[in-house]
Amino acid sequence: MRFADEFRDPDRAQGVLKRIAELVDAIGATRERPLHVMEICGGHTHAIFRYGLDKLTPAGLEFVHGPGCPVCVLPMRRVDDAVDIAERPGVIFCTFGDAMRVPGTRKSLIQAKADGADVRMVYSPLDASEIARRNPDREVVFFGLGFETTMPSTALTVLQAAEEDIPNFSLFCNHITVPPPVKALLDDPDMVLDGFVGPGHVSMVIGTRPYDFIARDYGKPLVVAGFEPLDLLQAVYMVLQQIADGRAEIENQYARVVPADGNPVSLAAIDRVFEPRESFEWRGLGEIDRSGVKVRAEFAAFDAERKYGIGYGAGEAVAEPDGCRCGDVLKGLIKPWDCPMFGTSCTPETPLGALMVSTEGACAAYHQYARVRATAESAAKRAAS
Repeated sequence: MRFADEFRDPDRAQGVLKRIAELVDAIGATRERPLHVMEICGGHTHAIFRYGLDKLTPAGLEFVHGPGCPVCVLPMRRVDDAVDIAERPGVIFCTFGDAMRVPGTRKSLIQAKADGADVRMVYSPLDASEIARRNPDREVVFFGLGFETTMPSTALTVLQAAEEDIPNFSLFCNHITVPPPVKALLDDPDMVLDGFVGPGHVSMVIGTRPYDFIARDYGKPLVVAGFEPLDLLQAVYMVLQQIADGRAEIENQYARVVPADGNPVSLAAIDRVFEPRESFEWRGLGEIDRSGVKVRAEFAAFDAERKYGIGYGAGEAVAEPDGCRCGDVLKGLIKPWDCPMFGTSCTPETPLGALMVSTEGACAAYHQYARVRATAESAAKRAAS
């Protein structure tokens, strides 16, 4: 396949769907006792709903939407810290657009901007370093967010700032890593998972080997997938084939992009600038060991936490708003439409929970693509009770 439309071919999709249905029947999964396959990428969640894959696959297969949106799992206290930095005199605070509306306990960054803080949306950390270069009399702070996908660009920007001596540029680091939360979910006794569709963009950087523990230690299959509908269907088929065969392996459907050992240049930049935190809080999931990174002491001059005296320690979690069930959605325990706030007090225009903010959030995906089904299912549940 060479072109995107080939990955969306309905005839090929029907063929894969037929084989998926045959495997589900052979395994013996039913609507009452389905197989649970978790996609751990927000891009995959949106693709599933955009193309209606959850409706096309058999009733014995259920998609579980994991913590695949880094903006969505950003804890409220870190949003509060970002607002605190942004509101300091002389600071220009730069952030990606999807972090602007994430609610903190007091306000979001977009509310801080409305109140007079100099908060600017940028498309890359290099944009922030350029703003610092053009404003030598101002402190410019970049809000570093994202999984291993965005870490390399942030690391390379810090290296460039050090090489070019841009002392008024710093990084408020909130980068997080994918494998540790997957382990935390597998260790959770309430989770029922039969397999995983692995993230494509993250794996492009880290490769497939960091997932080996999922098959080795937990006996669960994982298949790294691309983002087109046929990518996802083929990955699901590969997961189901492993289950049917009694195997648990790490496989790579997205081999046209993802190498087994990842991108060595990106990994070297990450390792040069960052080191693991002992733990990091994930919104809705709590503290997870070694799931975040911080700036190494060698680059302390570019670390906003050190520059502004912002500490990070366990035991400081801020409770979610009353009624918000983002944590249960992130764990796959409920669907977004099971939350009483969904589509009422929590919408993309007025988000209460973080999963409704980002375009990669599960609640935002349901709201955009599945509101009609959400209303119908909610009504059916109320009638049954």
